[in-house]
Amino acid sequence: MEIKIQSIDTIRESAREFIQNIGDRKVFAFYGKMGAGKTTFVKAICEELGVEDVITSPTFAIVNEYDSHGTSIFHFDFYRIKRLEEVYDMGYEDYFYSGALCFIEWPELIENLLPEDAVKVNIEEKADGTRSVTFE
Repeated sequence: MEIKIQSIDTIRESAREFIQNIGDRKVFAFYGKMGAGKTTFVKAICEELGVEDVITSPTFAIVNEYDSHGTSIFHFDFYRIKRLEEVYDMGYEDYFYSGALCFIEWPELIENLLPEDAVKVNIEEKADGTRSVTFE
């Protein structure tokens, strides 16, 4: 599946389309270069899911938890992980296998720990400034 993000002004429409196509899958691994728009897209998805909290990148916290109508959403950013032991220490399994939505940025740094059914989401910036979001 491919979703186009035309601009920041239409990103919520793209997030709605993403949500309509995720089915019952729970763990999403977002791949893309620095500045591709991973955090911005996850923020739009969370807003479309009804999160009212301030949604920020969990770069330093590693994981942020948001509430969506009484259901947890976990947003990870593994960019600053130096050793896999840090991920073990944070209890990643409790999150990934909780049944809650998990949005993971920089999953390539923990590739071996991702659940087998994690959905790989690729975000690519095009020459014209639009973004292409592809996933299985």
